[in-house]
Amino acid sequence: MLVTLPAAPMQLESPRAMFHMPPDITYLNCANLAPRLHAVREAGRRAAERMAEPWRVTPAEWFSGAERLRGLFAGIVNADAEGVALVPSASYGIAVAAANVAVERGQQLVVLDREFPSNVYAWRDLARRREARLHTVQRTGEQSWTDAVVGSIGPATAVVAVPHCHWTDGTIVDLVEVGRRARAVGAALVVDGSQSVGALPLDVAAVQPDFLVTVGYKWLLGPYGIAYLYVAPSRRSEGTPLERSWLAREGAEDFASLTAYRDSYRPGARRFDMGGFPMFDLMPMAVAALEQVLAWGVLSIQRSLTPLTRQFVEDVSGLGGCAPPSTACAGHLVGVRCPGGFPRSLIDALAASRVYVSVRGDCLRVAPHLHNDLADMARLLAALRRGFNAA
Repeated sequence: MLVTLPAAPMQLESPRAMFHMPPDITYLNCANLAPRLHAVREAGRRAAERMAEPWRVTPAEWFSGAERLRGLFAGIVNADAEGVALVPSASYGIAVAAANVAVERGQQLVVLDREFPSNVYAWRDLARRREARLHTVQRTGEQSWTDAVVGSIGPATAVVAVPHCHWTDGTIVDLVEVGRRARAVGAALVVDGSQSVGALPLDVAAVQPDFLVTVGYKWLLGPYGIAYLYVAPSRRSEGTPLERSWLAREGAEDFASLTAYRDSYRPGARRFDMGGFPMFDLMPMAVAALEQVLAWGVLSIQRSLTPLTRQFVEDVSGLGGCAPPSTACAGHLVGVRCPGGFPRSLIDALAASRVYVSVRGDCLRVAPHLHNDLADMARLLAALRRGFNAA
């Protein structure tokens, strides 16, 4: 879904001071791992101290943190908390989706060219097992991902599995348009929001995905090991979970009656929760992270980051780099290509200058967050010049 953004960033209160970010570090790699908020670090410290005294943990706390987290995540994507399951990773969430979509022999599963592996392997496996076809969407010329995906969806399509923006260069897929086309042919829409949710507005009421999964350790600023799975209302009551966890069962809150085994599940998407979802050490960190994302507002984050990436794209063109048009690209993540590719030594040279980005595919990927400013982009550009000269 494309977002119209103003040219000037919204001013948010001293965001760099809220992160653990030494002044000599230019970290532009949130698409890999988010920098740590002080509030998240403190929440983790308090949780670790509390778990040193396990007698303080009440039965209700096995569930209360999870319920708080469901509500916070729902607020970020305009969902209902009943539709949110807590999972350990994007690949787990996509595996849940793959286990709950109808695919017949000869049907088609649609994925993007050079998509992140988590959103490919499950569909390759499903295609083999169901004797279906995996169709990899490629763009031609100046074609957008949206047009390419929509053009690939037809009567034989069973599943469309796409991201919100491409993980290598930030090019956007209009999920509303893709979802509309998928529903028209009866195909399921599965969205990997790992490189967008928390930094680029995504509204599940508008997109209407069957499943949406995102990790919590990138743009949602939380710890590694917690991810979020949104499940459409029509798929909650009869879906098949990956685990047969006692915590997911109806009546699990009554510890004295756990051997009164039940086949029924707790309501909503909770049947899809991972078995260890209470995560007493990590849960408070994830809650603190989502609270801060909501306090800033996802649209405000996008508006603040867009001028940084746009300025970088303009400046790096002088070094021979090329990036997708700004109208096709998210404002929080951009991938720059270089004719002939980037020198293998470039990332090490940048790190030696205390500047951190990543190379994904044939792209130098730049992914700032609110701890960054235009001075960081200037440092990156200067370090790139030195790196190219040394190569």
